[in-house]
Amino acid sequence: MMQIGLLWYDNGNSELPLKVSQAVKRYRERFGSEPNVCYVPPENLPNGEQQFEGVAVRASSRILRHHLWVGREQLSQEYVAA
Repeated sequence: MMQIGLLWYDNGNSELPLKVSQAVKRYRERFGSEPNVCYVPPENLPNGEQQFEGVAVRASSRILRHHLWVGREQLSQEYVAA
């Protein structure tokens, strides 16, 4: 589950990979780490989950039109104390 992310607004006519790339770049600048997931509105991802630049792009009905939510989703192994 992603706890912290960057909400990115882009109402341009760019293709989805470019939009994701720009959001990922801003996330890196802002947080100094690599994101691994990006949520987009379902209409932006009609063929299901995809992968761009090592980031899983998933559809979510909670994301508004023209928005992307990019961040770091913790894997179950990250919850386990060493």
